[in-house]
Amino acid sequence: MLAVRRAYDDLNQTLFRGELRIPVFELSSAEGRFGRWVGRTRTLELSRELLVTKGWGVLLEVLKHEMAHQYVGDVLGIADEGPHGAAFRRVCAERGIDARATGTPAREPGHAHVLDRIAKLLALAESPNEHEAQAAMSAAQRLMLKHNIEAAPRAREAGYGFRHLGTPSGRVGESQRQLALLLAEHFFVEVIWVPVWRPAEGKRGTVLEVCGSAENLELAEYVHAFVTHTGERLLRDYRAQHGKLARGDGERFLSGLVSGFRAKLADQKRKNAREGLVFVGDSELSDYLRSRHPRVRVTHHRITTSGHAFARGREAGRNLVLHRGVRASAAGGPPRLLPAKR
Repeated sequence: MLAVRRAYDDLNQTLFRGELRIPVFELSSAEGRFGRWVGRTRTLELSRELLVTKGWGVLLEVLKHEMAHQYVGDVLGIADEGPHGAAFRRVCAERGIDARATGTPAREPGHAHVLDRIAKLLALAESPNEHEAQAAMSAAQRLMLKHNIEAAPRAREAGYGFRHLGTPSGRVGESQRQLALLLAEHFFVEVIWVPVWRPAEGKRGTVLEVCGSAENLELAEYVHAFVTHTGERLLRDYRAQHGKLARGDGERFLSGLVSGFRAKLADQKRKNAREGLVFVGDSELSDYLRSRHPRVRVTHHRITTSGHAFARGREAGRNLVLHRGVRASAAGGPPRLLPAKR
């Protein structure tokens, strides 16, 4: 519970200006409930199951949810609205907290018709004909761009969400930082690296958080899984060809792979711009990210762009074709397919 207490202190300062008084923390064995704020005893309950099985990112969202309940009662002094009344929803909206009863982040499907059309195009990108495959991927990228230009007002009305992608780790590799940039540059999401606690190891870590509309989160999650798993497969092939690699060459190969794929997507982006298709950004999505993370520290990292491993990885990335399906496996396996019809 020490890590939970530290997270509470940090959230109290960043989201609630330090106005909350430290409660009594309790791990609960109650089934069907991840968290609860009990005002009369000033107790903040969190489920043991939540701590062990759901991951630190979900636990933090439930913790924020219960802290919002505490804020309504302790700071605003409102006790007659019901548990999820107007004051509670306002507090959550101002801080980017999920206000639904469960307190856990949603995984809404987004606009099915758009995802279906993109899925069909990506299925065509499996063609063994290199030019047909590239044309299908470019068409999918163009469709995503047009959808986001046209759907921006609807996305603001529907609201935004977030997801944590990948496995929390103690050290973020260069290739993963580049992959985060790729998602931000080409898939209409905001990205941020957030600290988490890894209960199984008893250590701190970091995980990638992406924010955006439901359908863009779905696509970003698929792309992240696709590039990650494809990179692992291509790295195995590279190792099979070259035997034991020098220290760091595996990461340099993966970094080159993502760099090459970023460059390929950038080429298509410039082509779309020449045709008048330009996405100018979404200021309200940026505001949503800032409401979730008021204190953001920007860091700069030097990217290695030399050496045989990086060059071979970049060549592979330039030839990479995103294809087939738009949803990642919840179990952490390879990306799985989204059915063409639902």
